[in-house]
Amino acid sequence: MKVGLLECDHVREELLHIAGDYRQMFPALFKQVAADWEFTFYDVCNGHFPESARACDLYICTGSKFSVYDEEEWIFRLKEFVREIYESGQKYAGICFGHQMLAEALGGKVEKGSLGWCVGVHEFSLLKPANWISPSKEKFNLLMMCQDQVVKMPEHSVLLAQTSDCNVGMFQVGTNMIGIQAHPEFPKSYNKALMELRIERIGETKVNSGIVSLSIPTDELLIAGWIKNFASL
Repeated sequence: MKVGLLECDHVREELLHIAGDYRQMFPALFKQVAADWEFTFYDVCNGHFPESARACDLYICTGSKFSVYDEEEWIFRLKEFVREIYESGQKYAGICFGHQMLAEALGGKVEKGSLGWCVGVHEFSLLKPANWISPSKEKFNLLMMCQDQVVKMPEHSVLLAQTSDCNVGMFQVGTNMIGIQAHPEFPKSYNKALMELRIERIGETKVNSGIVSLSIPTDELLIAGWIKNFASL
């Protein structure tokens, strides 16, 4: 399967030693469940886009320090491209910013979360089963690093999972697009480094509790398997 990674940001230089950039993190995760996937990298935040939605079988849209409502030329262009993917029937999996991009591009709404930042390990509750969510798990844990959240899903959406601090934790649009408000690609060491760098923005109390939460086991391989299953439908 040909997978296009839509890079919406890049890891800060001083943190690259932890796990590389997104183009290293995502293949490192998926090689454990889909060793035959071939990744192509599109630096969309610097204007490098696929020629068409048909260029890849699956697109994975990464996280970003930007917000999907920022007035950046590449963000406007990415929204158009996400709509093109939807119409084409190619598969799409949005991660954090990519999850929010899916909502905004197709008519939903994203705002800053009313409860502030979500960081560290969060427990997700599965609300609705699907044939690609296999093996199913009623509760699963994932790393989060976000301030924005989806507050309105697009038409033809199904809410799949949520957390106590995030009502739209995972959703599906139509038959070919999913979004996950989490970071299964992050190593815990990288999530911890980001929290420490952003302590003034996030708040010391929330960062401290987020760091403590890193002792909780996470289910990134389960989620990677779900994305693989979805892409194979």
